[in-house]
Amino acid sequence: QVQLVESGGGLVQAGGSLRLSCAASGRTFSSYAMGWFRQAPGKERGFVATISWNGGSTSYADSVKGRFTISRDNAKNTLYLQMNSLKPEDTAVYYCARHRTALGGTGLYEYPSWGQGTQVTVSS
Repeated sequence: QVQLVESGGGLVQAGGSLRLSCAASGRTFSSYAMGWFRQAPGKERGFVATISWNGGSTSYADSVKGRFTISRDNAKNTLYLQMNSLKPEDTAVYYCARHRTALGGTGLYEYPSWGQGTQVTVSS
């Protein structure tokens, strides 16, 4: 059973940047695609970005395209989300998750393993 631990969240002004990290336990990190999701108060958890097992393929939600970059370091068992040009509407709890395959996807239920989340707050 993989364990995922997010870090790097915090309070930032609009236009600022943050980099989230997700540390994964176990030896199977490099075999699976990974993803980032977020959940704002009163809203459903939604897709942010996904990356394939080797980083060769990525996909983003339209709302973050051009501002966020997902990446991974398989040698360190770590997933990243670089967030630039942050907006108040990016405020949410951000979760990393492991996909059920090596290729990834955007569907919430394609991800059987989740971290506990890290809060990102963007002030205007």
